[in-house]
Amino acid sequence: MSYLLASYTPFPPVTWFARLYGQHVLMLDAYEHFEKMSLRNRYAITGANGKILLSIPLVKGRNQRTAMKDVMIFNGENWQQQHWRTLMSVYRRSPYFEHFEPELQHFYLSPYSSLTDFNEQTIRFLLKQFGMPLNIQFTQQYKANYAPPIQDMRGNMSSEFINEGLQIPSYTQIFSERNGFLHNLSALDLLFSQGPMAASYLKKLGNMLNDSGAI
Repeated sequence: MSYLLASYTPFPPVTWFARLYGQHVLMLDAYEHFEKMSLRNRYAITGANGKILLSIPLVKGRNQRTAMKDVMIFNGENWQQQHWRTLMSVYRRSPYFEHFEPELQHFYLSPYSSLTDFNEQTIRFLLKQFGMPLNIQFTQQYKANYAPPIQDMRGNMSSEFINEGLQIPSYTQIFSERNGFLHNLSALDLLFSQGPMAASYLKKLGNMLNDSGAI
């Protein structure tokens, strides 16, 4: 039985899901501290002028040092409407956005107060679309280090945690004629671009990451 320990992050990046191939259990850590400038409350998509980071506003702002389970979303500004409008503007011409639109829109119509609740549901949504029926478990306390067979991916939550020396296979993206290939965007980008072919791409990339030793 293999385990991968990860941070809660909304609509995680492509490599996050690629690393799940070959794993049996996904463990999510609600007891680690929130870290600013990480992907714990934001996700990256493409745009006409390059990468766009969509951030979820937080009660007490991004400078807090509290356990993830206690981080609350600030709903005083209509961030859900803003995120949805941006996704619609960018991806409505992508091959598969329309197919996933009804289910995806739920995340931007239903109120959320807890960041981990929102993040967990986005993870479950994408696991379902990629056909990855992993067993999801949750930590019960914070531990700085874990022994095998648990692989710890919590430290890789910056927006650029991919091994830059690894040649990532490309797929056709919206605005690729302007931006070239933008690697490691939210897996939403892969889903909207590749649809049913996304799973085979993740498997190929997962094998590459495993062979290189990159997490």
